[in-house]
Order: sequence, then structure tokens, then C-alpha cells
Amino acid sequence: MLAADFARLGEHVGEATHARVDRLHVDVMDGLFVPNISMGPAVVEALSRCTALPLEVHLMVTSPERQLDAFAKAGASSLIVHQEACVHLHRCVQQIKALGLRAGVALNPATPACLLADILPEVDLALVMTVNPGFGGQAFIQGTLSKIQVLRQQIDANAYPCELEVDGGINARTAPLVRRAGASVAVAGTAVFAHPEGVRQGIEQLV
Repeated sequence: MLAADFARLGEHVGEATHARVDRLHVDVMDGLFVPNISMGPAVVEALSRCTALPLEVHLMVTSPERQLDAFAKAGASSLIVHQEACVHLHRCVQQIKALGLRAGVALNPATPACLLADILPEVDLALVMTVNPGFGGQAFIQGTLSKIQVLRQQIDANAYPCELEVDGGINARTAPLVRRAGASVAVAGTAVFAHPEGVRQGIEQLV
């Protein structure tokens, strides 16, 4: 949703809801973990009143454990925290699950896949950032494809019930690349909401 027109947010949510998407991905930024500042619980609560789609909240914030309750109350279905932002990652994942939500862990482009090895059995999704987090519209980082492949191998080898998601620079060219590398979910923003023919056409070019 970061790439949506905030002046037309409800309209864009409606268009996405009626297109071929299974969730809405909400980027939350605090100006500390990443240099940008975006939306908070009030926007998530407003989105929850606009759609029946699950709201996947991606917390690009420092000390995310302090924010979990607020976003759960706002209507989040899933909460994704960054491995790099959590001192006690396992505890944070358990906090999310105790709230009755799906738990995800994200990795920045320069963070190796091996740092998720011990938490993969506990999470519902692993998110590979394919751009540096903080801003929409960035170019896809090719080197992240090998990380997607490594995580896919780990998930399959152990039969973990874990989705493998990618976020950043996803468009008609890169969507097939991440799919072949093993991703099961792709987050797209600019390619969808800035598509010249509209949201539905932006989504259709990716599937």
C-alpha cells in the first residue's frame, strides 16, 4: 500500500480487493530503522474497514515488540518483523502468535539467509527484501535471488509450513525470476498502483 495514492486510498483498496490479490501489504516505517516515515495503526484500522482482505503489516521499525499490540488491535492479520531489528527474535515471534496473528520475519538484502535457520520452524512466513527497505520504486537487487533459493531449499527440506515472500522491485520482469527462485508470495507496489492502465492491469501483468 506504500505506493498507493493516499488521496485515493479507499478507491485503490477497492480496486485491489476486486483484483487477483490475496492480501494487502502495509509498510510501517519509523524514520529510525529506515530513513522514511509512513503509516501507523490508525491507517491500518481505516484499511480494515475498507476491505475483507487480510492485512499484512510489515514493521520496518526499531523495537517492534512495542508496536505489536497496537497493530493487532487495529486489525492486522499478520505482523512481519525484521531480524535486524529484534534483539530477542524468538520472543517477538511468540508475542505475535499469542495475539492470534500470523508471524513473519524479514531479512534485509545484505543479511545472510543462515540467520533465519533457527526461527524458520516457528514462523508462518519468511520475507526476503529484494531492495533496501525504506522507499518504494527501487530497482530489484539481483543478488537476492540466491538467498531466495537457499531459503526455499531449507523450507522444503524440513517441510516447514512457511510461506516464502519477496518484497521490492517486483514487476513484470522480476516476478518470474523470484517465482523460479522459489518465492511463493510477491509484494508489488509501484508496478500495481502506478500502472498507467490501472490497478487491475498492474496486477494482471504479474500473474
